[in-house]
Amino acid sequence: MIRNNTLLFILVFLFASYPVDGWAQRKSKTKFQQQQVKAPNTSPRLVVGIVVDQMRYDYLTRFWNHYGEGGFKRLVNEGFNCKNNHFNYAPTKTGPGHASVFTGTTPAVHGIIANDWYDKDLDRLVYCTEDQTFGSVGTSSDAGKMSPQRMLVTTVGDQLRLHTQMRGKTIAVSLKDRGAILPGGHTANAAYWFHGQNEGLWISSTFYMTELPAWVNDFNVSDAVEQYKKVWSPIKDINSYLESGSDANKYERLFVGETTSAFPHDLVSLWDLNEGFDILKATPFGNSITTDFALAALKGEKLGQDTITDFFAISFSSTDYVGHHFGVNSKEVQDTYVRLDKDLERLLNALDEQVGATEYTVFLTADHGAIHVPAFLKDKKILAGYSELAEKQSEFDDFLKYTFGTTDIVKNISNDQVFLDHKIIGNLDLEIKEVQQVIAQELLGYSFIERVYTGYQMWNNPYNEGIPHILQNGYHQKRSGDVLMVLSPGTVDYDLTGSTHGTPQIYDTHVPLLFYGKGIKNGSTFERTEIPDIAPTIASLLGIAFPNGATGKTLEKVLK
Repeated sequence: MIRNNTLLFILVFLFASYPVDGWAQRKSKTKFQQQQVKAPNTSPRLVVGIVVDQMRYDYLTRFWNHYGEGGFKRLVNEGFNCKNNHFNYAPTKTGPGHASVFTGTTPAVHGIIANDWYDKDLDRLVYCTEDQTFGSVGTSSDAGKMSPQRMLVTTVGDQLRLHTQMRGKTIAVSLKDRGAILPGGHTANAAYWFHGQNEGLWISSTFYMTELPAWVNDFNVSDAVEQYKKVWSPIKDINSYLESGSDANKYERLFVGETTSAFPHDLVSLWDLNEGFDILKATPFGNSITTDFALAALKGEKLGQDTITDFFAISFSSTDYVGHHFGVNSKEVQDTYVRLDKDLERLLNALDEQVGATEYTVFLTADHGAIHVPAFLKDKKILAGYSELAEKQSEFDDFLKYTFGTTDIVKNISNDQVFLDHKIIGNLDLEIKEVQQVIAQELLGYSFIERVYTGYQMWNNPYNEGIPHILQNGYHQKRSGDVLMVLSPGTVDYDLTGSTHGTPQIYDTHVPLLFYGKGIKNGSTFERTEIPDIAPTIASLLGIAFPNGATGKTLEKVLK
């Protein structure tokens, strides 16, 4: 009895010694801690993915002093600049580039191995977005018979749509069909592209809709495009364009009807000889038309107007057309970027006003780089040249006949790849591996080819660096060829005028990557980043699932 009373006394003493509000404090602290737990992500109202077609990284630095404060400089100075950003695959072309940016992977996975490629099953060339099962919307031509069905995986926009139960919108616009369709993905509310010729209209496909929205029809019947039927003169004093070569030179292509490549370019007098509205694509006005339409889409689709994140993909294609036409070192390219800078400023200002300056996130990159015109490089005593494969065709055919008894063993040569007829090889009791090796050895003897790889090598060797790694990332087992050729550095398969792209060389892989806006740190890095890193980074920012084929990584340094 005494022992029980003693124990009771001790318990009463301890309870009395503890502050009366002690339990309340502990309970209150736990509740406070719960209130302090943050959501795993803070999503912007709108993500804007910008792709500038054929933009080399050095266009940022080379033309820097000509840019205003509200375009490229705003994105660089207030955002995050990845200065050592590269494509990690080849071929570096528009279709694969746009697919890779938005899927977070490479052609080895997403399947868009070129703009056009030889289809082994159909035994013909196919275009990356062609789809005859769908019709055109907004035109009576076949220009709208398109879809993203050849792209085998999802985009970050697709994942956002799934994450929001299809309540978040995805809209994509570009002069080029592939520049809108592939970024839009499989679930886009709409993808719009420009049909020139004698129409000058923004169109779509029945894959997305049965008729154009009223705001698109209103844009098409306005004079928004017609206003650019004018003379193209430099927007600044041409004498200030010291970062470019001479105005008229032999490295530039002429518009049909011109006798000189120099400014000004009178689009009115050249109109009918250059496919009407299509001539606008090869001028900076094509980018301005894209910006005008993007601003109309921003308002017409009410993007970023609620707390459910929308996705807006915009591709500026005229930079590519101008680059192909006039070349990397032309004053036309410089003027195009100075004008694009002003269009970017217009876009950012509209986003500030309509979405809110702190409520959107932007990334800007390119779909590939470009090489200087090889003829120009040669004149500067730099090793460069042109592929002679067409001239070698007769010699190559003689080799095939002598070695295999027939030229039919080769079905197609395109995109620097050789496609073999496996049935004929089997009928000749030959091994695919051996035939690939023999043909590769022959091609390696051509002076303009630096190296070759076989499909067998792509299948059986895990390349982790260098050119073979880049080729392997672009090699799709079902769609790619049997022998892969790599042209020597500075060598292209192209005309003698204008610039091009497509190789695994660094001038085609090094492109800008800028992040800006909500959730983005201010800074820069020289660490290597790669194109497939973009989609996972945006997915991490939004707190959504990665695209289902993603192989890139989240760029942690970019995100707050």
